[in-house]
Amino acid sequence: MATALKFEYIWMDGYKPEPNLRSKTKVIRLDKYNCEVDVLPEWSFDGSSTQQAEGNFSDCLLRPVAVYPDPGRRNAYLVVCEVFNPDGTPHESNTRAKIEDDDKDFWFGFEQEYVIEYNGRPIGFPEGGFPEPQGPYYCAVGNGKVSGREMVEEHLDICLDAGIDLTGINAEVMLGQWEYQVFSKGAKTAGDDVIVTRYLLERISEEYGVTINLHPKPVKGDWNGSGMHCNFSNAEMREQGGKEMFTAICESFRPLHKEHIAVYGSSNEQRLTGLHETQSIDEFSYGVSDRGASIRIPVSTAKNWKGYLEDRRPASNADPYLVAGRVVKTVKSAGVTV
Repeated sequence: MATALKFEYIWMDGYKPEPNLRSKTKVIRLDKYNCEVDVLPEWSFDGSSTQQAEGNFSDCLLRPVAVYPDPGRRNAYLVVCEVFNPDGTPHESNTRAKIEDDDKDFWFGFEQEYVIEYNGRPIGFPEGGFPEPQGPYYCAVGNGKVSGREMVEEHLDICLDAGIDLTGINAEVMLGQWEYQVFSKGAKTAGDDVIVTRYLLERISEEYGVTINLHPKPVKGDWNGSGMHCNFSNAEMREQGGKEMFTAICESFRPLHKEHIAVYGSSNEQRLTGLHETQSIDEFSYGVSDRGASIRIPVSTAKNWKGYLEDRRPASNADPYLVAGRVVKTVKSAGVTV
């Protein structure tokens, strides 16, 4: 007898400068199911309600591209979808379709920072004031030094249960600010994984009565902003290496700095000031173990010049598809890929 399964179709809307996540549930009865994408039907939605169509011709199409188990619901799955126009062409808001090269040889590690807020303030901040200056909050433990751990742990567990390769979490430099790290192979899968982790984070926030703030400068003043650092490598970087290779890759980013910044999230100039472990948005630099550089060369990489690089410029609100696609394109322009 067929089982009624719940499929949560998830997509990004047309709001600017950054889209919102949208979703709706489709119930399909199947005899058996093992996360196959190709058996799921296309669906449609009212694009006039998501700034993706006009009211007089409002249908937009949802095409499933990735499926994950949904541990938070019974007999349920999370379905990442691309948005298409009625004529079958990718919608303008469909940034996943803009990835020109989905080379699975490229590995990504996105470090997603975010702030948990209650009544418009980071949790842990006293009402009408500020906590002690930042310093004791990074990777901290203890009441008054961290806030929101229960929710963060729940998010970690449900992402792992969904089959997403989260490699870690930690409290960040500002009180109420957290980070999780996602490992993926290929630009499209990297984007899919980040989108699902964000979706699950937003859904869990409903249970706790809090909001998730992805603005790159959530609190003005002497407080760290939020980023989405992008760690990346390909086989030649990991296996062949060499200082000249890594220098060539870093230098290939220099003349394209503005193109990268253009897709690395809005309001990023408020975060990339040259302070709080950032390089100025108007400058490009790289260096070994330099968290004030645009691109950090990890000590582990510089030890034998094999490994990965960390692009520290992407903002916490950046579109992971655009970031990953731009990184692949730039690295390949350096002419050092296998």
